[in-house]
Amino acid sequence: MALSPSQRRYLRSLAHDLKPVILLGAKGATDAVVKELDLALSHHELVKVKLSGGDKDERQVQIDFLANGTQAESVQQIGHIVVLFRRNEDEPKLALPR
Repeated sequence: MALSPSQRRYLRSLAHDLKPVILLGAKGATDAVVKELDLALSHHELVKVKLSGGDKDERQVQIDFLANGTQAESVQQIGHIVVLFRRNEDEPKLALPR
């Protein structure tokens, strides 16, 4: 599912006040983190994740691993924080603009 620019803008505005739900530690993105993120996305649809340290390329690898592991869409990344979105098909909580 590809998000349109207006949908990304809307989701960014919703994510502004959110606190990170998932905090990555020294081990980085693991399968256990993907399971927890999957549960959080099923419940919230829009989740902020604080990435572990490392350079930009290492953080991008973590984002790709998390997004691919949960079939989520990356909405935005600022520094060590990334916002991920995945629509809950059974019970949608957020109404996206067209």
